[in-house]
Amino acid sequence: MRPRLFLAGLLWISVASQALADGVIAYGKADGKTPGWAISTSVPKDWTADCCQYARAIGVNLVIYRGEWTGEPDQVIVLNVWPRKLPTLEAEWQDDRKHYLQRDPAGTFQPFAVQASKPMICNGSLYQGSDHVDDVVVFCDPGESTGIRLSWSMTLAANTVNRQQAIDQFRQVVAQSSYMTYEDKHSAPAEGSSKGKSKGTS
Repeated sequence: MRPRLFLAGLLWISVASQALADGVIAYGKADGKTPGWAISTSVPKDWTADCCQYARAIGVNLVIYRGEWTGEPDQVIVLNVWPRKLPTLEAEWQDDRKHYLQRDPAGTFQPFAVQASKPMICNGSLYQGSDHVDDVVVFCDPGESTGIRLSWSMTLAANTVNRQQAIDQFRQVVAQSSYMTYEDKHSAPAEGSSKGKSKGTS
C-alpha cells in the first residue's frame, strides 16, 4: 500500500506516520512543470523533526534538531528543496564551494562522502571556517524527471564534544533519505480536510 499524506492547508508538511515511526516526510505540491515531491528520511534518537513552526520561521523545508529548539544553528540538520536550475549536481556543488570560500577565504574545504539511497545521487562538502564553526553540506539529485534538487546541511562548532557523533548522525539522515512523487488529489482542497498520496519512483 502506498503511504498516504494528509494536508492541513499548508504548502510544506512533515509527517511522522505509523509507517515511518522513527522517520519524517516533507513534501511540496506541484508547481508549474515541477511535479509534487516528497522526501522521507529517518530521525536519529533524541532528535526532533519540524516542518511547520521553526523550519517555516527560518525559510526552509525541514529541520531536525537535538534536544530543545534554541534558535541557534548549532547541530540543526536542515533540508532545502528547490526547482532545478544549474545544469548538473556537480555545478551545484562547485557553486556552493565557490561562494563559501569567497565569504571565508581562510576557511578550508574537503569532500564529504555519503552513500544515498538509489536512484538519488549526492555530493557533499565539509567546510571548516576560520571562525571555528564547521558546516557540512550535501547536495542531492533525485533525477531529472523530478524537477528538483535538494540539500541537507548542518552547522556545528569545531570544539563540539560530540562532534563526530553528530556528523555520523547527519550522514545517516542523508543516506536514508529518499524521494517520492506527491500527488494532490484535490485541485481546490478545503483547509484541514484535503488528502494526497505519494508513490515511490525508481
